[in-house]
Formats: sequence, structure tokens, C-alpha cells
Amino acid sequence: MYSKQEAALIKKEFWTAFATVYPRKWLLYDTKIKDVTFKFYIDNKKAQVLLDIEPKEEEKRKIYFEKIESLKSILLEEYLPEAIFERNFYLENGKVISRIWIEKLEVSLNNKNNWGEIFAFFNATMAQFELFFYEYEEYIKDLETNT
Repeated sequence: MYSKQEAALIKKEFWTAFATVYPRKWLLYDTKIKDVTFKFYIDNKKAQVLLDIEPKEEEKRKIYFEKIESLKSILLEEYLPEAIFERNFYLENGKVISRIWIEKLEVSLNNKNNWGEIFAFFNATMAQFELFFYEYEEYIKDLETNT
């Protein structure tokens, strides 16, 4: 078990190493859709690439999720066959969001031997997620176009 300071240092070292190996600007929070963000996540059991849909207005969250869900077969067949869709995903704080994600199990932030595998997973998965998003961005953003 690591102290909070040691854990923070490992996390900082991890992200610095990732940025060194894959020095590019990721889309992440710059989707141009308020409260629709791409994220990387890592802990001691898994790595995930996430698309979180979390507008405060329930109706907007529903519309954005349904738009992406309407493209599900394309996302699964052409980009990310292991993507998981969850309309109502409950965060630890109880907040409900919609989430689409891909995960790699049995890897750990604390095991530096896993880092190369995690970095490759993050890079390949986020790149595919971004390609999908850029291809269908106008449709996803347009709240006037129904699914």
C-alpha cells in the first residue's frame, strides 16, 4: 500500500511517461459539446478509455446518448468492437451520466511492467474513438436532428 504522496507521484510519473511515449494532443475535453468528454482512466485493476455524456439537463444527456447509440453498429463494426454502452451509469458520488467505454482488465497503474501495454491500449483505443467522433461529429452535435 502506498501513501497518498507516493500514489500521487506514481500517477504523475505514469502520465508523464505516457505523454513522452505518445506526445500528441488528444481531443478529451475539446469536443465542442458542453459536458461531453473523452477521458483516460487507470487504477490498480483496469485501464479504460471513456466517453462521458453528462449534461445537467437530463433531456440533453438522453439525446446525445441516443444519437451515439444510433451509430452503435458502426462504432462496434468499424472502430471499437468491444465498446460498452450504458445509458444510466452511476458515478461514486451518485450522479447519473451516460457512458461509452472500452476497458483493459488485469493491468495496474502500480506495476510499471504494465505501462507499455496500457500506453499502447490508450493510444490505439482513443485514436479509434476520436476517428469515430470526428466522422460523426456534426450529426452528434446537432440537437435538431433526431436519431
